[in-house]
Amino acid sequence: MILVFVLYALFASVFVIAKIGLEYTQPLFLVGSRMLLAGILMLVYQYFMHPSKFQFDKKHFWRILKLGIFNIYLTNAFEFWGLKHLTSFKTCFIYSLSPFLSALFSYLIFSEKMTTKKWIGFFIGFVGFAPILVAEGAGEEQLHHLLFLSWGEISVLLACICSVYGWILLRQLVKEDGYSPIMANGLSMCIGGTFGLVHSFLSESWHPIPVTEFVPFIECAILLIIVSNFLCYNLYGYLLKKFTATFISFAGWTTPVFAALFGWLVLGELVTWPFILSAAIVLLGLAIFYQEELRQGYYIVPKKAALQNVNQTT
Repeated sequence: MILVFVLYALFASVFVIAKIGLEYTQPLFLVGSRMLLAGILMLVYQYFMHPSKFQFDKKHFWRILKLGIFNIYLTNAFEFWGLKHLTSFKTCFIYSLSPFLSALFSYLIFSEKMTTKKWIGFFIGFVGFAPILVAEGAGEEQLHHLLFLSWGEISVLLACICSVYGWILLRQLVKEDGYSPIMANGLSMCIGGTFGLVHSFLSESWHPIPVTEFVPFIECAILLIIVSNFLCYNLYGYLLKKFTATFISFAGWTTPVFAALFGWLVLGELVTWPFILSAAIVLLGLAIFYQEELRQGYYIVPKKAALQNVNQTT
């Protein structure tokens, strides 16, 4: 159980590290370079340490390609662009939409039953995001808006949607197709990183590359690779074999709390009352939703059952 919360503390630290890294480079280059390098290192590790699990079947190419595009390229490109204009904890908090979007995707894709109580928790949770989305930070003042949302917030919302869909693809590759988390993530990171670098070359200034100071950039890139690519992605894949996706998503509510703490300690970001209000309302919605999950029995899934039938996990 403790590993679930370790996972989200690590996820929260990624937002702070990335926020620092973006002071020395451009979003797409940071995404592409570290993802491609991390993907290559993962595949090399898999090849030499677990050669029997170094596998790739052409019939899974489309699913792996989608995983690379959605879970790596689009998720991180949208996230890092938004992070450049938002505080680290606000960016992270918007990611707290994941449990609700995960439930919605499970409802649409896996035909999971949505009871009245779940819909109530779902609605309360969505309403809870209003205070922090309406509150405008200093970095958003110069951005264009669509209704009451800045383009920075919209970008992070799109990242959240792509991420949730990406985790579903990863679960399918691990449980249905028999890929190890390292192999699936290594392939998808190489694909997503390549897309990111090509996009960076076409849209960002390369003179010779979009980096202003190399030492802090390399330090942040290495930290992101270790924490995010090696620890978070693979720990998440491991935990999906032991817990339901909904439980892991519910526990993810702790991520913005960790991010607010780290942002305050490292970046000097101030935690505002809209954040506290939104966090309280979202927690209420999640609690109602999760109580219904417990009543329906969607909690810890035995490992053998999870591997045999993906439809039992939601």
